[in-house]
Amino acid sequence: MLRWSIIFLVVAIVAAVFGFGGVASTAAGIAKVLFFIFLVLFVISLIFGRRST
Repeated sequence: MLRWSIIFLVVAIVAAVFGFGGVASTAAGIAKVLFFIFLVLFVISLIFGRRST
């Protein structure tokens, strides 16, 4: 998931450089959402991964 957020961030930067504002804002929004989902899943896995049976 982190890989996809980085890919969308790179797409947003490239689109912004070439002047495609709509594509850049959409890709940046998708990258932001994916990054926050990654952070939530990472924290959940840290909390529940440390339990031992």
